[in-house]
Amino acid sequence: MKSFIRAAVLGVAVATTTVTSAFAVDELNVTATGLAMRGYDPVSYFNGGPQEGAFNITAVHEEATYRFASEENKKTFLANPEAYTPAFGGYCAYGLSVGSKFDGDPNVWAIVDDKLYLNLSAPVQKLWNKDQAEHLVNGNANWEKIEHTAVADTLPK
Repeated sequence: MKSFIRAAVLGVAVATTTVTSAFAVDELNVTATGLAMRGYDPVSYFNGGPQEGAFNITAVHEEATYRFASEENKKTFLANPEAYTPAFGGYCAYGLSVGSKFDGDPNVWAIVDDKLYLNLSAPVQKLWNKDQAEHLVNGNANWEKIEHTAVADTLPK
């Protein structure tokens, strides 16, 4: 049953990622325009929950454009970007735990040990939450291997 669930999740993820990966930049999950996190403010997750950023309050970090809900959040981000950028370049934390880059949805998130993690969907996040510690260990190990690998090359064949 567990194999069936994983296969089903990966099938949905592949279908979703195939659409989004055509517009993604390798290494960071950003659109062709360079917009990270679908325009959500990364600082807002640490201050009560996700908020969409304003189109006119932005900062570029590692070739990705981040939007912010306020100038204060932008200043906070610029003081320490690594504290606020999502783990795994914004890709799905569960996907990384199984060795693939899938789109991370900014509405499906968790903060673990002061780090922001995104997941593909609520059902995928439930799988990730079942053994979060193991998935984090696997995700970190896989990220070291595939961080610089094109999205398409990480997808199950």
